[in-house]
Amino acid sequence: MRGRTALLLLGMGFFAGCASRAAKPQPPETSSGEGGTKVTRREKMPRNYLGEGVASFYGPGLHGRSTASGEKFNQNALTAAHRTERFGSCVKVMNMENGRQVEVRVNDRGPFVDGRIIDVSKAAAKQLGMLDKGLARVRLYRCGSDRVSQVPVEFWAVPA
Repeated sequence: MRGRTALLLLGMGFFAGCASRAAKPQPPETSSGEGGTKVTRREKMPRNYLGEGVASFYGPGLHGRSTASGEKFNQNALTAAHRTERFGSCVKVMNMENGRQVEVRVNDRGPFVDGRIIDVSKAAAKQLGMLDKGLARVRLYRCGSDRVSQVPVEFWAVPA
């Protein structure tokens, strides 16, 4: 009896190993909304595209404190916190809910809340029209020239 069971299992394993694999389904094409172009893969996105997600703003409680770059945080400046972009990088933030956009300079690290892609200063949040809600669905792009602003050395240099 054991011999027949072992033979049956061996035969089933052999046939399962010879079975063809199912084809991987292709993702459906989605419209980007701009000019009716279809985008399916990351490599077809514009080179300056950084992603989309939820943005929040920070301000009054941190005004005047040091950022990760060493610069003092100014809630009235057009600055932002991003997890990976270089300090001084220019990022265009577009509010997908109302179409408003603003260019900010990255001078801090964050956000440290799951599901958020960027934290903007209070001034940037005001231009994006997100002060009342505190959160907004945004799309991020590198600025047109991909420029990096020159942050004065006294903001980031450690005193000797």
